[in-house]
Amino acid sequence: MTLFSRIAFAGGLLVSALLFGGCATTDDTTFFPTGEATNAAPAQLARFQVGDTVTITLSGGPVGEDPAPITESVKDDGTITMPDIGKVQAVGQTAGQLQDAIHDAYVPKYRPHLTVTVTTGDRVYYVTGEVHQPNRELYVGETTVTRAITSAGDFTDFANRKSVWLIRGKHRIKVNCDDILDHPEKDPLVFPGDQIVVPRRLY
Repeated sequence: MTLFSRIAFAGGLLVSALLFGGCATTDDTTFFPTGEATNAAPAQLARFQVGDTVTITLSGGPVGEDPAPITESVKDDGTITMPDIGKVQAVGQTAGQLQDAIHDAYVPKYRPHLTVTVTTGDRVYYVTGEVHQPNRELYVGETTVTRAITSAGDFTDFANRKSVWLIRGKHRIKVNCDDILDHPEKDPLVFPGDQIVVPRRLY
């Protein structure tokens, strides 16, 4: 590596450190329950998260006049946008609750009769940075930060294990994965749409 390349690389590391170091953190378990929070987990797992893909089918109108299915990603503000009625809250809702909310917003003001069907696409989370296989991972059931990192090929030799970031919408926390080895109850749960960022050590 040339001297210029080394200087540029070191500068990039410094910028990354400043960016992540300046981010606010939170200990709010509403956003970041741990693997011990099993009583609350099943209900939360069934609810939409930021980044989920939702397909809404509207039917029950005159023959040939039903619109094509609408596919939306849940935005950072927790909503999806529907024709005529605008934003509808999706985060925290089950498929059934979202169907009811959309139905009640349309009927009877816009449609006298309507059947709403809500389905979801593949639910994924993302592991990036200093892991051997950075990629999006298919969410197939309850998992935690350390298990998600293992599924992405585990840490590289350059990973900063003590400052892993778990990002959920506008919220983020710093996770010390070395500490979790002795205290597995501190391992945060990962949900669809989450991002796990493993930074590089500075030395």
